[in-house]
Amino acid sequence: MTEVRRDPLAIGLGALVCGAGLGGATITLAQLVAKLLQGRLDPDRYREAAGDPLLAGLLAGVAVAGMFAWRRSRPLENIWQSGVIGVLAAVAALLIGFLAAVADRLLGFPGLMAWGVLSAAVGTAASRWAMWGGTAGDEGGMMGDGS
Repeated sequence: MTEVRRDPLAIGLGALVCGAGLGGATITLAQLVAKLLQGRLDPDRYREAAGDPLLAGLLAGVAVAGMFAWRRSRPLENIWQSGVIGVLAAVAALLIGFLAAVADRLLGFPGLMAWGVLSAAVGTAASRWAMWGGTAGDEGGMMGDGS
């Protein structure tokens, strides 16, 4: 019977970046919706309607970040570590979402879209890295060891 080797660094960092990237993409999506509303509504009605998608996107982004980070860190045997990874991913998603406003200010709508796509792509790649870390022993070697 062979024992499955795990790479805890790949699992932990992959889960953290996965949650942060996907949560940040969710917050950025909410900012895109608010930006579209800003262009379609008059200023009086925009002030009433813009807060709802931003708040919903912020809460959804934090939830997505925590959920994905928790789920991808499940191969770690310590539940405390999974919880800390989930909380750190939620905080990182907030930071990524706030930096999306900078991308919007500097590059406009295309920059905001690019920021969201980049966040989602990084989150997806990190998710694969975390999944690989949970089954690192199945291929017979660790990533980067040349075997």
